[in-house]
Amino acid sequence: MPKIAEIEDTPNPNAVKFLLKERLSWGAAKNYSSPGEAEEDDLAQKLFAIPHVCGVFYMDNWITVTQDGAADWPDLVRKVAQPIREAQAAVRPASMETKNGEDTPRLAAIRALLDAQIRPALMGDGGDLEIVSLEGNILCIRYYGACGSCPSSLAGTLHAIGSLVRTIEPEIEVIAV
Repeated sequence: MPKIAEIEDTPNPNAVKFLLKERLSWGAAKNYSSPGEAEEDDLAQKLFAIPHVCGVFYMDNWITVTQDGAADWPDLVRKVAQPIREAQAAVRPASMETKNGEDTPRLAAIRALLDAQIRPALMGDGGDLEIVSLEGNILCIRYYGACGSCPSSLAGTLHAIGSLVRTIEPEIEVIAV
């Protein structure tokens, strides 16, 4: 049963990040925007059963819960802490594969740059991003967790990602999907 080590605010006023003493997953991110998406996930289902919870994102030893903006965080934190404490810790898989083996050299360079310079900051704030596609000079990314509904992700962070990626691919345009 994961114990909560710390609770952190995120830049998104509607999201809170819980740091755990045990892992919920091993490198596999789980992101849900509705109870229907979380049908196979017991923890996410229990969290969505709590009024005002509208998003669940977790990876390794942290979980970000997003609310609809109508709840008082101190009360909501107490309610969502219970199912998080009751969740089963993840068992380490025998082997862990990455998607990098499928990348073209161009996409691998962009992924490595984002992994080194952008994703750690987003994860620190309770979110993450995924490269959805690279077609021609259009790089499509998707935000998760606290970043998924945060105004600064959709403006400032997206601009920063574009500027960073253009240091290796000057013609690239980055869009959030």
